[in-house]
Amino acid sequence: MRARAAGLCATLALVLPAASEAAGGDYRIVGGTRAERSVVVSALDASSFDWSLVPGPVTITIARGSDSRALPGRIWIVADLLDSGRFAWGVVQHEYAHQVDFLLLNDAERAFLLRALGGREWCSTAPDRPHAYYGCERFAAELAWAYWQSPDNVMKPEAPSIAPSRFRTLVEGLLRDPARARLRSHPGRSR
Repeated sequence: MRARAAGLCATLALVLPAASEAAGGDYRIVGGTRAERSVVVSALDASSFDWSLVPGPVTITIARGSDSRALPGRIWIVADLLDSGRFAWGVVQHEYAHQVDFLLLNDAERAFLLRALGGREWCSTAPDRPHAYYGCERFAAELAWAYWQSPDNVMKPEAPSIAPSRFRTLVEGLLRDPARARLRSHPGRSR
């Protein structure tokens, strides 16, 4: 019996894919069809970023007739975009990356990242500026690209401001510093 169980475990280990180092995060999805919710889950699973670092739960609302956007603890994704399948994955990751900014970074870290990524200011709700003007948008796009470098990722920068490997090193250094974890602030700006 034990030999049979051991054999079954060995077979499963060979057949089942290995777990990635990334984690799916603590989120709940509201609305959308089963297929649209599946696209959100697949998008987050495709990324090698450890979404479980983000305190949750994050509420992801699938809606029609609005723009994809994020607030602390909240994400809205356009259902029509999710209907495109894999094409939407980079956008889902981008919006979740704003949660990393909102809930894990402090102002000093944002200033550091703004210098590294470029941009004119970290973030604003002024509608007359392009996404690349803001460091927060560059950060979210770079995070989406650096942790899922696929030809299917619409977040691939035309002219990257920083190499993906360097970006990952910077972000991981900021997020994994336990001495600073207790100093993080949680501003509530919209992205």
